[in-house]
Amino acid sequence: MPEKNQVCTAEITGLTSEGSGVCRVDGMAVFVPGTAVGDIAEIKIVKVLKSYAFGIVERIVTPSDDRVENTCSVYKQCGGCLLRHISYEAECRTKDGIVRDAFTRIGGLSPEFDSFLGAETTEHYRNKAQYPLAVQDGRAVCGFYAPRSHRLVPVTDCALQPKVFGDILRTVLGYINEKKLSVYDETTGSGIVRHIYLRRGAHSGEIMVCLVVRKDVSRQLSALCRLLTESFADIKSIVMNINPKKTNVILGDSCVTLWGSDTISDTMCGNTVEISPLSFYQVNTLQAERLYAKALEYAAPDGSEVIADLYCGAGTIGLSMAEKAAKIVGVEIIPQAVENAKRNAQSNNISNAEFHCGDAGEVFGKLRKQGCAPHIIVVDPPRKGCSQETVDLIAEAAPKRIVMISCNPATAARDAKLLSEKGYSVDKVCGVDLFPRTGHVETVCLMSRVER
Repeated sequence: MPEKNQVCTAEITGLTSEGSGVCRVDGMAVFVPGTAVGDIAEIKIVKVLKSYAFGIVERIVTPSDDRVENTCSVYKQCGGCLLRHISYEAECRTKDGIVRDAFTRIGGLSPEFDSFLGAETTEHYRNKAQYPLAVQDGRAVCGFYAPRSHRLVPVTDCALQPKVFGDILRTVLGYINEKKLSVYDETTGSGIVRHIYLRRGAHSGEIMVCLVVRKDVSRQLSALCRLLTESFADIKSIVMNINPKKTNVILGDSCVTLWGSDTISDTMCGNTVEISPLSFYQVNTLQAERLYAKALEYAAPDGSEVIADLYCGAGTIGLSMAEKAAKIVGVEIIPQAVENAKRNAQSNNISNAEFHCGDAGEVFGKLRKQGCAPHIIVVDPPRKGCSQETVDLIAEAAPKRIVMISCNPATAARDAKLLSEKGYSVDKVCGVDLFPRTGHVETVCLMSRVER
């Protein structure tokens, strides 16, 4: 076994979903951040556990052909872009491998794997960003937390965010420092301004500025509203979100519109979409449209079928399928998202969609008792996957096809395995990169009921 502080030379042979390289030292797997497959590196062992160890790079002896020059000044401190040191082609190969490994190894399944859908652009693609605030050297700063910590790395110009976000951040920070507005301290629960939260329509260009605060300070923000709207013509909404709780949850339940509209609008799959601060909306619009097109391909509605859309958010997936379905029934637990979904259907003249608020499993169970018998179920659960109740109810509903969209290949594989044990074949899986340069990858999976 390797020992702590041992220095050795090894070749990196794989990458984990967390972006760490994998090598073997004395027969034990060692995980090494910041490395690429094919690197030969001098590694220092920093932690040894029972069956694996962790190391850090002392020196790259021979660089991998996958390695590229990093162009971000805070890449190593921020930790958001785990894969910025390798080429995008290598990143797509890695993510495709993660998806395939999850379904074959974790799920024990053997679906057909469609070609991985890489992104057409890897920069400035995010339509949403949330920046925590802190005080450093006597001034308010914003940025992102370093990995596995609450130590803030100051950032205003992130390569993944629209360039205009940096200009807006500097304007807001300048105002906070000039007016001496207090910054929230999570250790004491004191201070006012917690986060700067920005959203932008990828197609519309409309921008929402949301300030997350501990208590109502609308009077102190009125001059900021004038400053922002005079400086940025695309800002259509300025909102104050009030979160008084001593928690690391970013948003509170109460939103107060300080200027403009309560929402901004964008276009998703040809439909106009209304977005509030609390709405779930995929952060990479262009890739989400490709993901939803793949989901529609898998669902293959013939115009006469009822589609249940579970964990539907603002209804974007279901509404993208409405034209080819007899009826869409959406379920979502966040009330504001349900209201957005209803308005999205209305504004797009979609009359065959209805949306219900509540836990997916609980509400879908009630709908089933009321006679809802969907031919197709589309499910897009949170990262932890479907609850056992939801899996059971989906199987009991016995739809012809299930289309599962997931931001976590491991839980998607687990849930697909459970459904395979309840009478479904896992037919196709496709990896989609919604989050270039990060360690995240999206998955869409088609399951069909096995006729007995």
